[in-house]
Amino acid sequence: MIKRLFKSTFLFALIGFLSCGNTNSKPKNAEVLPQQKNEETVRPLEEIIVGANRTENYLPLLKNKSVGIIGNQSSLIKKEDGNYTHLVDSLKSSGINIKKVFAPEHGFRGDADAGEAVQDGKDPKTGLPVISLYGNNKKPSAEQLEGIDILIFDLQDVGTRFYTYISSLHYIMEAAAENNIDVLVFDRPNPNGNYIDGPVLEPQHQSFVSMHPIPVVHGMTMGEYAKMINGEGWLKNGKKVNLTVTEMENYDHSKPYSLPVKPSPNLPNDQAIKLYPSLCFFEGTNINAGRGTHKQFQVYGSPYLDKDIYDFIYTPQSMPGAKSPKHLGKTCYGEDLSKANVPEKINLEWLIEAYQNTADKTEFFNSFFTKLAGTKKLQQQIESGLSAEEIRESWKVGLENFRRTREQYLIYKP
Repeated sequence: MIKRLFKSTFLFALIGFLSCGNTNSKPKNAEVLPQQKNEETVRPLEEIIVGANRTENYLPLLKNKSVGIIGNQSSLIKKEDGNYTHLVDSLKSSGINIKKVFAPEHGFRGDADAGEAVQDGKDPKTGLPVISLYGNNKKPSAEQLEGIDILIFDLQDVGTRFYTYISSLHYIMEAAAENNIDVLVFDRPNPNGNYIDGPVLEPQHQSFVSMHPIPVVHGMTMGEYAKMINGEGWLKNGKKVNLTVTEMENYDHSKPYSLPVKPSPNLPNDQAIKLYPSLCFFEGTNINAGRGTHKQFQVYGSPYLDKDIYDFIYTPQSMPGAKSPKHLGKTCYGEDLSKANVPEKINLEWLIEAYQNTADKTEFFNSFFTKLAGTKKLQQQIESGLSAEEIRESWKVGLENFRRTREQYLIYKP
C-alpha cells in the first residue's frame, strides 16, 4: 500500500546547478550537498581520507611525467582549513606537467544534462584542452593520448551499473592498455557501497549504461572496480593495463559517507543518491523521476498515474541539468520520497505499483528499460504480476556468484 502523503500542488522554480571547476577554497562554482543530520549519515570521528588527498603516495609517481586527468567537479582535494581545491589546481601548483583533461558524462564542470553530448573545449582557468568522453568519443584515441605517460582517473561514483563513470573507467583503461600508458586511480567512497543488489547484466544487453556482468548495485569503490576490470579480462582482447590505485584511509564499506559536492546535476543530496538505484528504473518508463524539480530522484510521477491513489502532485519545469524533462509542464501524480526511510536494497514496490496503476500499461515501458535492467526478464516479471519478493528470489544465484568474484578485488574489507 502506498503511503499517503499530503495533497498539494508544487510548481518548482528554476534552480541553477552551479557547475564545479578549478577553484580554491570551497569550489566557487560547486554546489555543496546538504549535510543530513540524522545519525545514519553523520561522518564517523575517524575521517575518511580520499585517495586524492594522499599526495605523498602518488606525487613521486608523477615526477617528470606528462599527465592526463579524467576528472570533473567532484575531483577535489580537502585542505587543512576544511576548504577544497580542485585536483587540477593542486597538481599544477605542485609542478606536475598536466597535458590534457578528459571529461565524462555531464562534462568537466558537471552541468550537462544526462545523455547530452559533451563538447571538446578548454578549461578557462588553466587553458588546458578538455577532451569529451561522452557522445561519439567515449574512448580516447591514440592521437588524443599522444605524449601522455600516465592517466589519473578521479571521479566520484555512486555505486550503480548504469552510472556511466564506470563505463568511462573501462574505456580509459582499455585505451591506456593499447597505448602503453599507466593508469592511476584516486579512490573515493561509494555512498551505496554497503550492499549489492539487482539482476546481473546479460551479455546480449551490454551498452554504455550496462557494460559488465555485474548487478545493478555492485558495492565497490572505483579502485576496486578498476582491479576487477583488469583481473576479469574485460578489456578488449583481454589486455591488462599497468594499474595503480591510491587507496583511502579510514574507509570500509559499512561507513556512511556524505558527498561534499553533487556527483552529477540530478543527484542533489544524500537522499537522492540512496534512492537512485531504485528510481533510475523509471528512466526506462513513462514515469518522471523528479527531473525538472527541486527533488530529482526523490519523487516520481506521471500524468497517467491514478490521481485517486497518488496524492502527491508536481509539474516538471525546464532547468539547468534538465532542460527537457519528461512531461515538461504537465501535471504529474505520484509519490514524494524525499523524507522516506531508504532500505539497503533496491525497492521494487514503487516500480511495480506504478505499472499496476498506470492508465495504459502498454505504454509504460520503453526500450531503455532493458538497458538499465540488463535483462528483459525484469520487465516480463513485472508484466506477469510477480511480486517484489518473487522477483528478488530470481536474483539470488547471480548475486551469490558475483559476491564471490567481488571478494577477490576488495581493498577495504571488514
